[in-house]
Amino acid sequence: MPWADLSEGFSGLKQWSDPVIYDHLIAAFRKLISDRELARNLTRLHARVWRALIRGDMEELGDMRETLVGALHPCNLTLDHLAEVDSEIMIELLDVVMARYSRSHRAARAYHLALMELAGRLRSMRLAA
Repeated sequence: MPWADLSEGFSGLKQWSDPVIYDHLIAAFRKLISDRELARNLTRLHARVWRALIRGDMEELGDMRETLVGALHPCNLTLDHLAEVDSEIMIELLDVVMARYSRSHRAARAYHLALMELAGRLRSMRLAA
């Protein structure tokens, strides 16, 4: 795996993915939970999980994921709900990459490699749960 490409992909994701992820999370949690304040709190927690995931900070990722999972119980949400939302976010990020970077093979490849790495991290996180 070309590490320079992977590094470039993660660098770009760190720069622009937060609003994309946050917007998707708030929409998803508002569909799942009628309490707007609770939806916002879960969105903030889940967004922090994604930031740690993209940074590759596995210690913080584990801590934040544990906090997020604990916050699901009062809402009657499960790990399956999180997995579905995470999958939708991955698709959204891929859609953004395909739309914005289709003319730059190098940038598109870097982002695709980073997204593949993120998918692996997500899978490892799910298996650990």
